[in-house]
Amino acid sequence: MPAGYNSIMEPGIAKQLIALNRKFYDQFGGSFSATRQRLQPGVKKILDSIRVDDSVLDLGCGNGLFLRELAGRSHRAPLLVVDFSLPLLREAEAAPGVEWRAADLTQLAVGCEQWKVESGKWSIVTMFATLHHIPSVEIRLNILKTVRALLKPGGKFYLSNWQFLNSEKLKARIQPWSRMGLKDEDVDEGDYLLDWRSGGEGLRYAHQFSAEELLGLAEQAHMKVEAGFYSDGENGRLGLYQIWSKDALPSL
Repeated sequence: MPAGYNSIMEPGIAKQLIALNRKFYDQFGGSFSATRQRLQPGVKKILDSIRVDDSVLDLGCGNGLFLRELAGRSHRAPLLVVDFSLPLLREAEAAPGVEWRAADLTQLAVGCEQWKVESGKWSIVTMFATLHHIPSVEIRLNILKTVRALLKPGGKFYLSNWQFLNSEKLKARIQPWSRMGLKDEDVDEGDYLLDWRSGGEGLRYAHQFSAEELLGLAEQAHMKVEAGFYSDGENGRLGLYQIWSKDALPSL
């Protein structure tokens, strides 16, 4: 595994990074949504594979475009979008046939009060361009174990993660951690601070995942990586997509 993968981030640092991204999407949710009015090619590929009777839960849905598109195809099964950002959810809630819920993914666990979503119900759980905004291995694993519990037997988990280091333009947006009063050793390998330049200036946290790192997370969450591909952007490599399934839990 990559160096630093098993490091334990200080809880206070993780909370600081989560708060940074919450502030960013509260402040720039509208301008961010304006740049996300078309589905990425990789997301379209997954959309076309979903059957009309698949129940779909979209975690970190943003403006809900993915399930809005799916609902427009006369989908017959439940569709639920979840995000913490109310500015983004305002667009999602306007979609007929799509249920929406405001929730903080970093606090989710099956059975918790704010969640209220039935486990073992969902044919498909999606998490597009979201996991890379979640700091610390511990918090990511809590989310992924929740995803596993939410899936039906035979269900699939589709996720994508931003590969911003594959773009010279995006690499130019990397900022020093000193802008947040942090040092490099406060964060994990692969953690970056990026600036935002539309509708004002802002900062947000993102993690660059490797396929190897995602495989390690899947194994620890007792899930299996079935397939993966790169897509999106001018070079077709700005998004790393994967399809996971539930693996058997070890016997006690």
